[in-house]
Amino acid sequence: MTEGDSATAGPARLNTSVAHNARVWNYWIGGKDNYEVDQRVGEQIAGMFPVIREVARADREFLARAVRFLAAEHGIRQFLDIGTGLPTVDNTHEIAQRIAPESRIVYVDNDPIVLVHARSLLTSSPQGVTDYLDADVRDPETIVLRAAETLDLTRPVALMMLGILNFVLDTGEARDIVRRLMAALPSGSWLVLTHPTHDEDVGGAGNAAAMKFWNAHATPPITARSRAEIAGFLDGLQPVEPGLVPCSQWRADPAVAAPVPQFGAVAVKP
Repeated sequence: MTEGDSATAGPARLNTSVAHNARVWNYWIGGKDNYEVDQRVGEQIAGMFPVIREVARADREFLARAVRFLAAEHGIRQFLDIGTGLPTVDNTHEIAQRIAPESRIVYVDNDPIVLVHARSLLTSSPQGVTDYLDADVRDPETIVLRAAETLDLTRPVALMMLGILNFVLDTGEARDIVRRLMAALPSGSWLVLTHPTHDEDVGGAGNAAAMKFWNAHATPPITARSRAEIAGFLDGLQPVEPGLVPCSQWRADPAVAAPVPQFGAVAVKP
């Protein structure tokens, strides 16, 4: 499970009688934007797959490291964050604008609960800009067209896709989405990616049963993928060291960073 996108669209679809990914994820990281049904399902999943809370924390910490890496070390000033999830501390714009106040950030999600909270994502430094698009990851052309109203797509952009491609159940479709999005961005742009895995060597053996329970009792449906399948999303790009690794270990202190069953990578478009 991850904090990103959903299959619903528009405030009228908000349903508090069924556990929803964004709210359950919010519960796992200690947020308050969740309901009893989300807490109940979240506890059941955590009982089946105890590492899930560590995954949630590791994913947020990876986001912070990746944004700092791109903003501070590579001068990236534009971020397109798809599958935003519920606002929490240290969102993409806060991290980027702390380093470079002129940074421009566009958030994209189609989860009605995220839309409700979108105004908190629209705070910005006076020098920079933030925007929010209610759009679906399965419609890359619309995302690009609307993002171009805020971002200069002739200059490098960091495409943030943390915990979202796991909601696109068909691997071929998911790869095509990444390809179409990156094709619209210029050379020097970046892909920042996380994705859950069932690979046993990083602790993913319990993911299959947990996701089966999730898909029967919550929304939207989700899937895990192998390291090789996730690596396919990076085709045509150049990953920076250490490559595709558990997101907890990407440019983290190796003495304290235990692996989690969630891969992460940062890769540049040549």
